[in-house]
Amino acid sequence: MAGSLLAGCSKKEKVIKIGVNQLVRHDALDASYKGFVDALKEAGYIEGENIEIDYQIAQNDQATANTIATKLVNDGCDLILAIATPAAQAVANATKDIPILVTAVTDPAGSGLVESNEKPGGNVSGTSDLTPVRKQIELITKFLPDAKKVAVLYCSAESNSKIQVEMAKEAAKEFNLEMIEATVSNTNEIEQVVQSLVGKVDAIYAPTDNTIATGMPTVAMVANSNKLPVFCGEEGMVNNGGLATYGIDYYRLGWLTGEQAVKILRKEADTATMPIAYLPDDEYTLTVNEEVAKQLGIEIPEELLEQ
Repeated sequence: MAGSLLAGCSKKEKVIKIGVNQLVRHDALDASYKGFVDALKEAGYIEGENIEIDYQIAQNDQATANTIATKLVNDGCDLILAIATPAAQAVANATKDIPILVTAVTDPAGSGLVESNEKPGGNVSGTSDLTPVRKQIELITKFLPDAKKVAVLYCSAESNSKIQVEMAKEAAKEFNLEMIEATVSNTNEIEQVVQSLVGKVDAIYAPTDNTIATGMPTVAMVANSNKLPVFCGEEGMVNNGGLATYGIDYYRLGWLTGEQAVKILRKEADTATMPIAYLPDDEYTLTVNEEVAKQLGIEIPEELLEQ
Protein backbone atom coordinates (compact mmCIF):
# COMPACT_ATOMS: atom_id res chain seq x y z
CA MET A 1 0.00 0.00 0.00
CA ALA A 2 2.79 2.40 0.95
CA GLY A 3 4.51 1.69 -2.37
CA SER A 4 1.30 2.40 -4.28
CA LEU A 5 0.81 5.68 -2.44
CA LEU A 6 4.36 6.76 -3.18
CA ALA A 7 3.95 5.90 -6.84
CA GLY A 8 0.74 7.93 -7.00
CA CYS A 9 2.38 10.93 -5.34
CA SER A 10 5.34 10.87 -7.70
CA LYS A 11 3.22 10.85 -10.87
CA LYS A 12 3.42 14.30 -12.49
CA GLU A 13 1.56 15.83 -15.39
CA LYS A 14 3.61 15.83 -18.60
CA VAL A 15 5.00 19.25 -19.50
CA ILE A 16 4.15 20.04 -23.11
CA LYS A 17 6.99 21.49 -25.19
CA ILE A 18 6.03 24.16 -27.69
CA GLY A 19 8.61 25.59 -30.06
CA VAL A 20 8.22 28.97 -31.74
CA ASN A 21 10.09 30.06 -34.85
CA GLN A 22 9.37 33.76 -35.50
CA LEU A 23 10.99 35.29 -38.56
CA VAL A 24 11.73 38.74 -37.15
CA ARG A 25 10.64 41.21 -34.47
CA HIS A 26 8.07 43.81 -35.50
CA ASP A 27 4.71 44.92 -34.14
CA ALA A 28 2.46 42.57 -36.12
CA LEU A 29 4.44 39.37 -35.54
CA ASP A 30 5.01 40.20 -31.86
CA ALA A 31 1.27 40.72 -31.42
CA SER A 32 0.58 37.35 -33.07
CA TYR A 33 2.85 35.60 -30.60
CA LYS A 34 1.28 37.37 -27.62
CA GLY A 35 -2.22 36.45 -28.76
CA PHE A 36 -1.16 32.82 -29.18
CA VAL A 37 0.28 32.60 -25.66
CA ASP A 38 -2.71 34.37 -24.12
CA ALA A 39 -5.16 31.98 -25.79
CA LEU A 40 -3.21 29.02 -24.41
CA LYS A 41 -3.23 30.59 -20.96
CA GLU A 42 -6.99 31.16 -21.15
CA ALA A 43 -7.37 27.43 -21.85
CA GLY A 44 -5.22 26.46 -18.86
CA TYR A 45 -1.88 25.97 -20.63
CA ILE A 46 0.49 28.15 -18.63
CA GLU A 47 4.20 28.53 -19.29
CA GLY A 48 6.29 27.32 -16.38
CA GLU A 49 3.49 25.08 -15.13
CA ASN A 50 2.24 22.61 -17.74
CA ILE A 51 3.86 23.98 -20.91
CA GLU A 52 7.38 25.01 -21.84
CA ILE A 53 7.81 27.50 -24.70
CA ASP A 54 11.05 27.82 -26.62
CA TYR A 55 10.65 31.21 -28.33
CA GLN A 56 13.21 31.82 -31.09
CA ILE A 57 13.70 34.80 -33.44
CA ALA A 58 15.36 34.26 -36.84
CA GLN A 59 16.40 37.92 -37.34
CA ASN A 60 14.85 37.89 -40.83
CA ASP A 61 17.49 35.44 -42.02
CA GLN A 62 16.43 32.26 -43.81
CA ALA A 63 19.53 30.29 -42.79
CA THR A 64 18.84 31.16 -39.14
CA ALA A 65 15.18 30.18 -39.56
CA ASN A 66 16.32 26.80 -40.92
CA THR A 67 18.70 26.30 -38.00
CA ILE A 68 15.98 27.14 -35.47
CA ALA A 69 13.57 24.75 -37.17
CA THR A 70 16.08 21.90 -36.95
CA LYS A 71 16.74 22.67 -33.27
CA LEU A 72 13.04 22.64 -32.37
CA VAL A 73 12.54 19.31 -34.13
CA ASN A 74 15.60 17.75 -32.51
CA ASP A 75 14.45 18.98 -29.09
CA GLY A 76 11.31 16.90 -29.45
CA CYS A 77 8.71 19.65 -29.36
CA ASP A 78 5.10 18.49 -29.12
CA LEU A 79 3.91 21.36 -31.31
CA ILE A 80 5.66 24.11 -33.27
CA LEU A 81 4.32 27.58 -34.04
CA ALA A 82 5.86 29.28 -37.08
CA ILE A 83 5.27 33.02 -37.43
CA ALA A 84 5.59 34.41 -41.01
CA THR A 85 6.00 32.53 -44.27
CA PRO A 86 9.80 31.98 -44.42
CA ALA A 87 9.80 30.65 -40.85
CA ALA A 88 6.85 28.40 -41.67
CA GLN A 89 8.61 27.02 -44.75
CA ALA A 90 11.70 26.29 -42.67
CA VAL A 91 9.75 24.33 -40.08
CA ALA A 92 7.63 22.49 -42.66
CA ASN A 93 10.82 21.34 -44.39
CA ALA A 94 12.27 20.14 -41.08
CA THR A 95 9.51 17.75 -39.99
CA LYS A 96 6.54 15.88 -41.40
CA ASP A 97 5.55 14.42 -38.03
CA ILE A 98 5.32 17.17 -35.39
CA PRO A 99 2.12 19.26 -35.63
CA ILE A 100 2.89 22.73 -37.01
CA LEU A 101 0.69 25.78 -36.78
CA VAL A 102 1.50 28.82 -38.89
CA THR A 103 0.34 32.40 -38.51
CA ALA A 104 0.97 35.69 -40.29
CA VAL A 105 1.11 33.72 -43.55
CA THR A 106 -0.91 35.20 -46.41
CA ASP A 107 -1.60 32.05 -48.43
CA PRO A 108 -0.35 28.76 -46.93
CA ALA A 109 -1.35 26.79 -50.04
CA GLY A 110 0.23 29.32 -52.40
CA SER A 111 3.41 29.17 -50.32
CA GLY A 112 3.57 25.37 -50.60
CA LEU A 113 2.86 24.71 -46.93
CA VAL A 114 -0.40 22.77 -47.33
CA GLU A 115 -2.20 20.87 -50.07
CA SER A 116 -5.11 23.31 -49.89
CA ASN A 117 -6.25 25.92 -47.41
CA GLU A 118 -9.52 24.03 -46.92
CA LYS A 119 -7.92 20.59 -46.46
CA PRO A 120 -4.24 20.94 -45.47
CA GLY A 121 -3.62 17.20 -45.73
CA GLY A 122 -0.45 16.99 -43.62
CA ASN A 123 1.11 18.16 -40.36
CA VAL A 124 0.65 21.88 -41.10
CA SER A 125 -2.35 24.13 -40.48
CA GLY A 126 -2.89 27.54 -38.88
CA THR A 127 -4.17 31.01 -39.70
CA SER A 128 -3.84 33.41 -42.61
CA ASP A 129 -3.23 37.14 -42.33
CA LEU A 130 -4.70 37.80 -45.78
CA THR A 131 -5.62 41.47 -45.67
CA PRO A 132 -8.26 43.32 -47.72
CA VAL A 133 -5.83 44.33 -50.47
CA ARG A 134 -8.54 45.71 -52.76
CA LYS A 135 -9.89 47.85 -49.92
CA GLN A 136 -6.38 49.13 -49.20
CA ILE A 137 -5.88 50.16 -52.83
CA GLU A 138 -9.29 51.83 -52.84
CA LEU A 139 -8.16 53.75 -49.74
CA ILE A 140 -5.43 55.39 -51.81
CA THR A 141 -8.06 56.82 -54.17
CA LYS A 142 -10.08 58.19 -51.26
CA PHE A 143 -7.09 60.12 -49.89
CA LEU A 144 -5.62 60.95 -53.30
CA PRO A 145 -8.44 61.14 -55.87
CA ASP A 146 -6.04 62.52 -58.51
CA ALA A 147 -3.42 59.81 -58.04
CA LYS A 148 -2.25 58.12 -61.25
CA LYS A 149 0.81 56.06 -60.38
CA VAL A 150 1.53 53.95 -57.28
CA ALA A 151 4.66 51.97 -56.36
CA VAL A 152 4.22 48.68 -54.53
CA LEU A 153 7.19 48.27 -52.19
CA TYR A 154 8.12 44.75 -51.07
CA CYS A 155 10.88 42.21 -50.56
CA SER A 156 11.38 40.00 -53.61
CA ALA A 157 12.30 37.03 -51.40
CA GLU A 158 8.92 36.87 -49.61
CA SER A 159 6.34 34.68 -51.34
CA ASN A 160 3.52 36.10 -49.23
CA SER A 161 4.32 39.57 -50.58
CA LYS A 162 4.30 38.39 -54.20
CA ILE A 163 0.78 37.04 -53.69
CA GLN A 164 -0.39 40.42 -52.38
CA VAL A 165 1.36 42.27 -55.20
CA GLU A 166 -0.65 40.34 -57.79
CA MET A 167 -3.84 41.15 -55.89
CA ALA A 168 -2.83 44.82 -55.72
CA LYS A 169 -2.19 44.95 -59.47
CA GLU A 170 -5.67 43.60 -60.17
CA ALA A 171 -7.22 46.15 -57.82
CA ALA A 172 -5.16 48.96 -59.37
CA LYS A 173 -6.71 48.23 -62.77
CA GLU A 174 -10.16 48.57 -61.27
CA PHE A 175 -9.32 52.00 -59.85
CA ASN A 176 -7.42 53.21 -62.94
CA LEU A 177 -4.07 53.31 -61.19
CA GLU A 178 -0.77 52.45 -62.82
CA MET A 179 1.21 50.26 -60.45
CA ILE A 180 4.96 49.74 -60.63
CA GLU A 181 7.03 47.34 -58.56
CA ALA A 182 9.80 48.54 -56.25
CA THR A 183 11.66 45.64 -54.68
CA VAL A 184 14.37 45.19 -52.08
CA SER A 185 16.24 42.06 -51.01
CA ASN A 186 17.00 43.29 -47.48
CA THR A 187 16.45 46.27 -45.18
CA ASN A 188 19.75 47.89 -46.21
CA GLU A 189 18.30 48.64 -49.65
CA ILE A 190 15.13 50.35 -48.44
CA GLU A 191 16.40 53.91 -48.19
CA GLN A 192 17.85 53.96 -51.69
CA VAL A 193 14.80 52.32 -53.29
CA VAL A 194 12.32 54.66 -51.61
CA GLN A 195 14.46 57.66 -52.56
CA SER A 196 14.38 56.51 -56.18
CA LEU A 197 10.57 56.73 -56.15
CA VAL A 198 10.43 60.39 -55.14
CA GLY A 199 8.92 62.47 -57.95
CA LYS A 200 8.01 59.35 -59.96
CA VAL A 201 4.88 58.10 -58.15
CA ASP A 202 1.97 59.66 -56.27
CA ALA A 203 2.01 57.13 -53.43
CA ILE A 204 3.64 53.96 -52.13
CA TYR A 205 1.73 50.82 -51.20
CA ALA A 206 3.53 48.48 -48.79
CA PRO A 207 1.74 45.14 -48.21
CA THR A 208 2.25 42.97 -45.13
CA ASP A 209 5.89 42.34 -45.94
CA ASN A 210 8.20 41.47 -43.03
CA THR A 211 11.27 43.18 -44.43
CA ILE A 212 9.40 46.42 -45.13
CA ALA A 213 7.60 46.25 -41.77
CA THR A 214 10.95 45.92 -40.01
CA GLY A 215 12.36 48.85 -41.97
CA MET A 216 9.22 51.00 -41.81
CA PRO A 217 10.93 53.84 -39.89
CA THR A 218 13.37 54.18 -42.81
CA VAL A 219 10.56 54.07 -45.36
CA ALA A 220 8.70 56.80 -43.44
CA MET A 221 11.80 58.94 -42.97
CA VAL A 222 12.43 59.19 -46.70
CA ALA A 223 8.85 59.18 -47.96
CA ASN A 224 7.30 61.59 -45.49
CA SER A 225 10.11 64.12 -45.79
CA ASN A 226 9.43 64.13 -49.54
CA LYS A 227 5.62 64.38 -49.17
CA LEU A 228 5.15 60.87 -50.54
CA PRO A 229 2.30 59.10 -48.69
CA VAL A 230 2.71 55.43 -47.76
CA PHE A 231 -0.35 53.19 -47.53
CA CYS A 232 0.29 50.00 -45.59
CA GLY A 233 -0.84 46.43 -45.15
CA GLU A 234 -1.21 46.54 -41.37
CA GLU A 235 -1.62 48.84 -38.38
CA GLY A 236 1.89 48.50 -36.96
CA MET A 237 3.35 49.90 -40.18
CA VAL A 238 1.02 52.89 -39.98
CA ASN A 239 2.02 53.50 -36.37
CA ASN A 240 5.65 53.51 -37.53
CA GLY A 241 5.14 56.27 -40.07
CA GLY A 242 2.70 55.11 -42.73
CA LEU A 243 -0.42 57.13 -43.57
CA ALA A 244 -3.30 54.65 -43.46
CA THR A 245 -4.53 51.07 -43.79
CA TYR A 246 -7.49 48.78 -43.58
CA GLY A 247 -5.98 45.91 -41.64
CA ILE A 248 -6.46 42.98 -39.33
CA ASP A 249 -5.75 42.65 -35.62
CA TYR A 250 -2.66 40.45 -35.35
CA TYR A 251 -3.25 39.83 -31.66
CA ARG A 252 -6.66 38.37 -32.53
CA LEU A 253 -5.02 36.33 -35.30
CA GLY A 254 -2.52 34.89 -32.83
CA TRP A 255 -5.37 34.15 -30.40
CA LEU A 256 -7.20 32.25 -33.14
CA THR A 257 -4.04 30.21 -33.73
CA GLY A 258 -3.78 29.54 -29.99
CA GLU A 259 -7.33 28.16 -30.02
CA GLN A 260 -6.27 25.78 -32.79
CA ALA A 261 -3.31 24.69 -30.68
CA VAL A 262 -5.58 23.88 -27.75
CA LYS A 263 -7.69 21.61 -29.97
CA ILE A 264 -4.58 19.81 -31.19
CA LEU A 265 -3.10 19.39 -27.71
CA ARG A 266 -6.41 18.01 -26.41
CA LYS A 267 -6.56 15.57 -29.33
CA GLU A 268 -9.75 17.20 -30.58
CA ALA A 269 -8.32 18.12 -33.97
CA ASP A 270 -5.78 16.99 -36.55
CA THR A 271 -3.82 19.43 -38.70
CA ALA A 272 -4.55 17.34 -41.80
CA THR A 273 -8.26 18.12 -41.58
CA MET A 274 -8.10 21.50 -39.83
CA PRO A 275 -8.78 24.26 -42.40
CA ILE A 276 -6.65 27.38 -42.49
CA ALA A 277 -8.56 29.98 -40.44
CA TYR A 278 -9.19 33.64 -41.23
CA LEU A 279 -10.45 36.55 -39.18
CA PRO A 280 -13.98 37.66 -40.13
CA ASP A 281 -14.33 40.44 -42.70
CA ASP A 282 -16.12 42.64 -40.17
CA GLU A 283 -12.97 42.71 -38.02
CA TYR A 284 -10.99 44.76 -40.55
CA THR A 285 -10.25 48.16 -39.04
CA LEU A 286 -9.29 51.53 -40.50
CA THR A 287 -6.14 53.07 -39.04
CA VAL A 288 -4.98 56.58 -39.98
CA ASN A 289 -1.83 58.25 -38.69
CA GLU A 290 -3.12 61.79 -38.15
CA GLU A 291 0.34 63.21 -37.44
CA VAL A 292 1.63 61.91 -40.75
CA ALA A 293 -1.45 63.27 -42.56
CA LYS A 294 -0.69 66.69 -41.08
CA GLN A 295 2.99 66.42 -42.04
CA LEU A 296 2.04 65.55 -45.62
CA GLY A 297 -0.62 68.25 -45.80
CA ILE A 298 -3.28 65.68 -46.62
CA GLU A 299 -6.82 66.14 -45.37
CA ILE A 300 -8.53 63.01 -44.04
CA PRO A 301 -11.74 62.45 -46.05
CA GLU A 302 -14.93 63.10 -44.09
CA GLU A 303 -16.32 59.62 -44.76
CA LEU A 304 -13.20 58.09 -43.22
CA LEU A 305 -13.31 60.37 -40.18
CA GLU A 306 -16.72 58.91 -39.43
CA GLN A 307 -15.15 55.44 -39.26
